[in-house]
This record gives sequence, structure tokens and C-alpha cells, in this order.
Amino acid sequence: MKKPSITVDGVIIKNGKILLVKRKNEPFKGKWALPGGFVEYGETVEKAVLREVKEETGMDAKIKKLVGVYSDPARDPRGHTISIVFLLEGEGDAIAGDDAIEAKFFDLNELPPLAFDHEKIIKDAIQTYKNEC
Repeated sequence: MKKPSITVDGVIIKNGKILLVKRKNEPFKGKWALPGGFVEYGETVEKAVLREVKEETGMDAKIKKLVGVYSDPARDPRGHTISIVFLLEGEGDAIAGDDAIEAKFFDLNELPPLAFDHEKIIKDAIQTYKNEC
């Protein structure tokens, strides 16, 4: 029996800018995305998002709020993937690592073309962020 995979994505917004990573691998190689990845067996989603953000951006983070759960079976060309997205507070400088070619902050009003359904996720995350502040 096939089961969906579980992923996490982290949203870090600082001074009106959002942290994105340029993907090193397919799918969407070379496109910008939120830092994130697959949850490992035996790992909580909370630990997974902090690990993935650290691996891809070099930043330490802490969870502020759950943004949402994204489960459209067509959101990832590799197969049915459910992503749990968190609003994070990040510390330190962003330095690309692991599956990222580059890590960079973008103005919320000038986003590059995005991978997966991250445009929708970012819109939701901005609302969550505004409600938090």
C-alpha cells in the first residue's frame, strides 16, 4: 500500500524579507523554495524543520507558529507529499548548504519564480506573520 511522504518547510521573515533557497536537485532544480525537506523516521516534525533549516541555510531557528498543512496529492512531482509548514525565528547569517545552491533573503513584494506550491504557502505565511506582530 502506498503512503504519502511527510515533509516540512520553514518560513523565516526578517525586516520585510523572506529566506529562500535555490534548489540543487530535481524536482525544480535551480528554482527558489522555502528551506525544508523530508521528515526522517522517528523524528518529530518540529525537530525536522529545525534540522532542515540548519542544513540548508546554516541558520539556527526556533518555532513561532504553525502556518498550515499542505496536502494536495499533485503538489510534488515525485509523488503524494504532505508538507507541514512553520513560521520560524532565525538567527545568524544564511549560508547555503546540503540541498541548496544559494540561500538569500527576498523582498516579500519581489519574489522569484518558486518551486512546488510555495507561492501559496508564502501568502498564507505572510498572513500568519502579520497576525503574530
